Amino acid sequence: MKQKSRSILLIYTGGTIGMVNDPVTGLLKPLDFDHILNQIPELYQFDCRIDTLTFDPVVDSSEIQPDFWLRLGSMIEEYYNVYDGFVILHGTDTMAYTASALSFLLQDLQKPVILTGSQLPIGTLRTDGKENLISSIEIAASVDEHGQPMVPEVSIYFEYKLFRGNRTTKFSAETFNAFVSPNYPLLAETGVHIHYNRNAVRKTDPTKKLRLITNLDTRVMFLKIFPGLFSQIIGEITRIPSLKAIIIETYGTGNAPTSPDFLSLLKNFIDNEGIILNISQCRAGSVDMDQYETGHKLKEVGVIGGKDMTYEAALTKLMFILGLDISTNEKKNMLQKSICGEMCE
Repeated sequence: MKQKSRSILLIYTGGTIGMVNDPVTGLLKPLDFDHILNQIPELYQFDCRIDTLTFDPVVDSSEIQPDFWLRLGSMIEEYYNVYDGFVILHGTDTMAYTASALSFLLQDLQKPVILTGSQLPIGTLRTDGKENLISSIEIAASVDEHGQPMVPEVSIYFEYKLFRGNRTTKFSAETFNAFVSPNYPLLAETGVHIHYNRNAVRKTDPTKKLRLITNLDTRVMFLKIFPGLFSQIIGEITRIPSLKAIIIETYGTGNAPTSPDFLSLLKNFIDNEGIILNISQCRAGSVDMDQYETGHKLKEVGVIGGKDMTYEAALTKLMFILGLDISTNEKKNMLQKSICGEMCE
C-alpha cells in the first residue's frame, strides 16, 4: 500500500456543517461526526492521511468562550508534531473570534491551521460544506517547491477564498460568501486551480518551536460611540473595579465626541492603569488619530490607536496582552505593534 505523504488532523468542534434537523422539533442540532465523513467519500481520495478528533460534547459557536480557545490550542499543541496541518470545523458566528484568538495563542506557528464551516448543513442538497472542507484539507496539505507548507498560519477558508484569520470578520448570515477581509488581501483563491498569494502569507522562522500561550485576561469591554451617548453610561463603565481595558469603536478614522466630561472620564481610567484601544466602526480603513482634531484629543488623553484591526482581533489581542506578566507600559507598546499580522505595520 502506498504511504501517504502528508497527514492532516480534522477537528470537529460543532457548527452548522455537522447539523441535522430534529424530526420532533424541526430545529437544527449537532450530529455525530461520523455523519460528515459518510457524506464526503471524496476525502478518501486525498494523497494524505486524514484523522479526526471530535469535541465531546460539540459546541454551538454562539456558546464559545475563551476557555474553548485554550482547549483548542492545547489540542493543536498536543498533536503538533504528529500532523502536518490542522483543519477545524467551526460554527460561523464566532469563527473569526476563534481564528483571531488562535493566532495569538499559537506563537511561532509553522504549520497550517485552517478554520472552516458552512452556511447549510452538510447533508442538504445545496450545502456549501463539502467544497469548504475539501479545499481546506487540500490547502492544509499543500507544500511549496521546498517541501514547506504553503500557508503556515491561522486562516479561514470559506466560499473559494482563504483569509488571514485575524483579518477576517463575518459579513453575512444569508449568503455563502459569509466572510470578508477588508483591510488585507486573500491568502489564496480556489477555482480550477488554487492560486496562492505568496506575498500575503506570513514568513516563518523554521528554527523556532511552537509556544502555546495559556493565559487570557477577559476583563475587557466594548464601548460603541454613537450620537446621544451620555456621560453617565461611560462613567459607570470606567468605574467597574475589575475592568482592565476598553475598546472604543469610534467614527471614521478614530473620531469621537470631545466634550470635557467624556475626555476626563477616559483620562481618569487610563491614569488608573486602564487601557483604552481605539478601533473604527468602519470595517475598511484605519484609525489615524492625527488626521482630525477630534481624534487627536483622544490621543492626548492616552487612548491607543488600533489602526486597521477588526474588532475580533482587537478583543483577542487585548485578552492575550493583558494575560502577560509585563508592565502596563509594555502592554501598551505591544498593542501598537503587529504581533502576528493582525494590523498594518
